[in-house]
Amino acid sequence: MTDSTPPAPSPTSAANAAPVATRKPQSVSHHGIAVCDDYAWLRDPGYPEVSDPEILAHLEAENAWFEARMKPHQPLIDSLFTEMRARIKEADKSVPQKDGDWLYWIEFEEGAEYKKWWRRPVAGGLDELILDETVLAEGKEYFRLGAMSVSASGKLLAYAIDDNGSERFTARVKDLATGELLADEIPGTLSALVWVAGDKGFVYSLANEQWRTDNAHLHWLGQPVSGDLELYHEDDEGFRVGSSLTANEQWLIVAASDHETSEVRLIPANDPLAAPILVKPRQKGVEYEVEERDGLLYIHTNDAHENFRLATAPLADPGAWTTLIEGSDAFYLTGFELFRDFYVIEGRRGGLDQIELRYYDDPARIEPITFPEASYSAGLGDNPEWAMDKLRLSYESMVSPATVYDYDVAGRSLELLKVQEIPSGYDAALYTTERLEVPARDGTLIPVSIVMRKDREACGPLHLYGYGAYGIAIDPGFSTTRLSLVDRGFAYAIAHIRGGDDLGRAWYKAGKLERRTNTFTDFVDVARGLIARGFTSAGRISISGGSAGGELMGAVINSDSNLWGAVAAHVPFVDVLATMLDETLPLTPGEWPEWGNPIEDKAAFELIRSYSPYDQVSAQAYPPLLVTAGLNDPRVTYWEPAKWVARLREMKTDGNELLLKTNMGAGHGGKSGRFESLRETAEEFAFILWQLGVAS
Repeated sequence: MTDSTPPAPSPTSAANAAPVATRKPQSVSHHGIAVCDDYAWLRDPGYPEVSDPEILAHLEAENAWFEARMKPHQPLIDSLFTEMRARIKEADKSVPQKDGDWLYWIEFEEGAEYKKWWRRPVAGGLDELILDETVLAEGKEYFRLGAMSVSASGKLLAYAIDDNGSERFTARVKDLATGELLADEIPGTLSALVWVAGDKGFVYSLANEQWRTDNAHLHWLGQPVSGDLELYHEDDEGFRVGSSLTANEQWLIVAASDHETSEVRLIPANDPLAAPILVKPRQKGVEYEVEERDGLLYIHTNDAHENFRLATAPLADPGAWTTLIEGSDAFYLTGFELFRDFYVIEGRRGGLDQIELRYYDDPARIEPITFPEASYSAGLGDNPEWAMDKLRLSYESMVSPATVYDYDVAGRSLELLKVQEIPSGYDAALYTTERLEVPARDGTLIPVSIVMRKDREACGPLHLYGYGAYGIAIDPGFSTTRLSLVDRGFAYAIAHIRGGDDLGRAWYKAGKLERRTNTFTDFVDVARGLIARGFTSAGRISISGGSAGGELMGAVINSDSNLWGAVAAHVPFVDVLATMLDETLPLTPGEWPEWGNPIEDKAAFELIRSYSPYDQVSAQAYPPLLVTAGLNDPRVTYWEPAKWVARLREMKTDGNELLLKTNMGAGHGGKSGRFESLRETAEEFAFILWQLGVAS
């Protein structure tokens, strides 16, 4: 179509035909290049309030079309939901963990969507219900508990809730002795709540108008919020501020960072008004995080090696860093935790999680914790005390349900505490998992984790999942919902593509900025490699991804539409160019180190435009596509998927399904509650089974 084509009307009802969005051509120019957008009007000028009747009518029409097209498959959705729910132990509780004078745990009651938080005295006594999410969520379409922190004395609980998905939380304080809420109430928080000064106050961050945390505030209990002191303000719009305590709880950590640079200040936790200690001024591309023990700082940093090293420095001279553990090409040092008598480092070797104990008085003493399977996901769990003689660990694999261990430090042995129970039954012996390497078009070997039933027919359907951004690794973990595809003959594969940090920091860098397209081609090449190895065939592959993984979905259906039999794109970041050109949007300035700044850099503009899924929609056949959005989503704004679907409807040359479902009362994560969110997964899987023609 050309800009002179008369606009098509937006339907008020989508009962008999797919909605067609009105075309209202707009054009902006950057670097002498005009960018035309017929659907920019779908962004409400009053956002984050969305009240424009035409916009709301269009989204509701899309929702009605989604309901109409999925209605014949409601029995399958219900069946999937029932079997997924049957795999969840409804009345369940976590393993209690000691923190000071108390044991803490969480419980789900039968049929409950949300948790209850409990504790009891270590010395013996009655169980205490300290927070009931089911009560807090009552009558709300959406509910999410954010930060939650018990004071050091154990007498007070600070917590924050979001009841619309906008990720602007309201913080409250509860007296645990009386159960009463204090008068202190702070709206608009987006941070941890960190107790300081002997529980007299706590530190938090507010989200500004652009949904950015550029501050750290101190609230004294009982004082007006209007008088809260700003301990730190960040002037760089691309940086975010967060606060925490060191493991020994002696220091308040105030950290500012973007995707590639960080800067840390330390303040005595018992005197939060003291002058902060700047550990080291920010240096572009240098990330670091800090802990403290007995006047010595421990610094995890990438200043000398991209896979990070661990350094130390005296508190009196915090910028004088001396290497304790060298950076390594073979070992990716992802983090560390200090305890009184030892410390723990975590990392990955060959893409697999590693946990090692180290000792302050004997640097040569290294104790790795080993696990039985060749492919797995493992890490430190909740270890809240400074003096620990047992470490809480988590473990799972694609065939092994989530498992909780205690590691006895002195005995160097694992104690099994809990294995995820699957009430409807699960036999790990029926399944097999593999970790393959598939060559990309440039010769790089891409790891792929796969799970399937041992009796699966050769060349059956396959589901391929990917993300590939922000240096986020996708672990080969366990999923009960995934079984609904695997038990119907699917192989389920995770492509550990560049852009994540699965194989180290270089792996991440190879999928960002000017090398961003490696992420997309890796995913396609993994699919073609799995076809070549006989796992499946073209057109029998379903794919899914969310947020930046939704961008991946948009890119690969533009480039290789014939490979995919069904596509699920959740809150997809598909309007990349327009979003990166709009510095008023919440995330944009902080995202430039990841994607590039197309405002200032013409090369970045041209590169982003060349792969931005919305900008690259063309007149071709597209696979069946299910798209989701959240009206209150501050991360990927609702208009991105809405515009993308509108353009696809205009341009695509096929008759395949194209469905958009917008959660009108939720945000980036979709519906809240463990069962409501499960129903959305059931809808996705029903769509996939329907489109691939797999017997239900």
